[in-house]
Amino acid sequence: MAAFDEDAIFTHPLDFELAGGPTLFWRAEVLEAAISWLGDNGYDVVSLVAAEWGEPAQMHRDLAHALSFPAYYGNNLDALNDCMFGVACGEYGIGAEAAGLALVLRNFDGFVRDDRATAHLALEIFAGQAAFAMRFGRRILILLQSDDPNLVLDPVGAITPRWNGREWLDTSREL
Repeated sequence: MAAFDEDAIFTHPLDFELAGGPTLFWRAEVLEAAISWLGDNGYDVVSLVAAEWGEPAQMHRDLAHALSFPAYYGNNLDALNDCMFGVACGEYGIGAEAAGLALVLRNFDGFVRDDRATAHLALEIFAGQAAFAMRFGRRILILLQSDDPNLVLDPVGAITPRWNGREWLDTSREL
């Protein structure tokens, strides 16, 4: 399958908008609408609570289980990159008939507070392998939910994670 239809640049379907790199979400209803749309459009949606990753070991356990990493997974960032390469190549983690994988990391700001360096490196891995997957017409979308409407992340793969289109304006993230 082609990465996207050429008309996507004009029609702007949600998945086309989310394919540019990790995307931040604050309001629950905006995130849930995106997840619903992605599920309705054939995506495998994997949702994890990143705030529970006080230590990298828990992140590795959750990701390995959710994405069906092989038993020999090494539970470190190098192994995460290797296994995300397997996801990008379609070996596991994405159903054969799926339009792609939507990896939803809830309460990502909590993980950033606990271990900013590991959170950043994990995003680098996800974004790099998502870009690699596109070469084969596979889609890996990274949705980051934050309870902090002012969360700012460092650039990932030379791309700064951005707020989704419905919450892009600062005023749309005010209580």
